[in-house]
Amino acid sequence: MDKSSFIPLILGMAAATYLPRLAPFMFFSDMKVPRVVDAFLKSIPVAAIGALIVPSALTATPDMPAAGLMGMGFTLVYGLFRGGIIVPVLGSVGVAYLVMTFG
Repeated sequence: MDKSSFIPLILGMAAATYLPRLAPFMFFSDMKVPRVVDAFLKSIPVAAIGALIVPSALTATPDMPAAGLMGMGFTLVYGLFRGGIIVPVLGSVGVAYLVMTFG
């Protein structure tokens, strides 16, 4: 494949990726989503993050799973009461480090 055919290939792939994402906004922009469906769609990111992070946190330190549990606990408590992303993540790393060092 020569270099001159890459540009149409890239543009075609971009169109094939972008058009299916654009179509719902073009055709259904004035449609109201039912409240139940909206609540379901808003819970998907939380469920996905939980499914990806919880098993990894529990198996990250096989010798000391308490470090992962304590880090997740800190993140959960701090996140529920204060919110944010930076402090819960850095705090959970710090708590896990302290548990692994002194525990």
